[in-house]
Amino acid sequence: MEERGGLSGNDAISKYIRNVSMMNKSTASEYLVRLNYFKAFINRKFGFSSIDIIIKKIKKGNLDAYDLLSEYSLHLQNCGISPVTLKQRIITVKNFFEYHDVDINPRKFKFKVKLPRPVRKNKEALSKEDIINILNACSDIRLKTYVMLLAAGGFRAVEGLSIRIKDLDLESNPTRVFVRGEYTKTRTDRIVFLTDEVTQQLGLWLDYKYRTRRVSYKDERAGKTITEDRTPERSETDLIFAVYQQSPDPNSLYDDFRRSFSKMLDRMGKGAREDGNERRRQITLHSFRRFVKTTISDLGYADYSEYFIGHSGSTYWRKKDSEKAEIFLKIEPYLTFLNVHQLERQGADIQTKVEKLEELNQSLRQRDKVKDDAISQLSDQLVALSVRLQDIERRQGSGLAAGRTA
Repeated sequence: MEERGGLSGNDAISKYIRNVSMMNKSTASEYLVRLNYFKAFINRKFGFSSIDIIIKKIKKGNLDAYDLLSEYSLHLQNCGISPVTLKQRIITVKNFFEYHDVDINPRKFKFKVKLPRPVRKNKEALSKEDIINILNACSDIRLKTYVMLLAAGGFRAVEGLSIRIKDLDLESNPTRVFVRGEYTKTRTDRIVFLTDEVTQQLGLWLDYKYRTRRVSYKDERAGKTITEDRTPERSETDLIFAVYQQSPDPNSLYDDFRRSFSKMLDRMGKGAREDGNERRRQITLHSFRRFVKTTISDLGYADYSEYFIGHSGSTYWRKKDSEKAEIFLKIEPYLTFLNVHQLERQGADIQTKVEKLEELNQSLRQRDKVKDDAISQLSDQLVALSVRLQDIERRQGSGLAAGRTA
């Protein structure tokens, strides 16, 4: 298995990466890693330390680009990587060639460069019980807060790590968080609502993060150890989950959380690997996103679920925030995990509403009964009046007949 990173780019690589970084720095970083893998392959096969030489040979007709890509594909298949990762590396090299004016015909590429077909596995979403067990197993308040944020907000892993203190609107109801477009897959800013439980947990974490702590350090000049209380300086631009005052790149934070999350899964006996892919676990940080999508969809809000987790195309992107918040309040109990008191309070509120509706229904029924009795009484009076009228008419008829006879 090849090791990640370590190789520097050539002029051709550097130029390509600079161009990609203008659109997305994290994508450029990943492309650089992939091209370094290709550079290592070239070095082993030809002994060249520069990819620039390969590009020149291809342009001069001394080397066939399709044959080279095909050989690289076979090489990667022996490296134990997944078909999806293999395809990503090949396509990156293909795009790299095309950027440097190496013509790659799509039909010839498909015919000459064979890529293994990815196996699409059916991945079940986590259950609510699974998430509760995971949250209870988190002994680190930082990890627990992050996992709860993912499980209730449906964030992509790096999206959640890109949130700054200034992105939180704790005054709104429900709490709103602004997600910057430069860290979303669709490159679009969006607003995500947070449950009361997550809001409270974020408050606990931030209080802990900026707490006053006792620090000991050795004063070289005085030749003794000094102990003093220090309170970290809080800035509105601080990343919520960064533990140092400077704000690192969210992608670097992700590697830290991924390792911590994996260790926690192993401790609780849930660190099983995927069948046929020992490099990937069955439960990942992305699993919580599937839970949110499934939960909201099962409640009958499939289109809203697409908007909530940041997929493009949902009609809710164009609806009013008040309408989106109203729906969120309906689904909030289903995205609450440990705050039992909140659920009980919401249940009590619902029960109170039910009782009021029953009282209103009973009142309407009683009113209808009074109306029915009044109508019945009027009907009886009408019948009595009709009988009397008929009797009077009969008497008048009898009187007239007697007069004629006389």
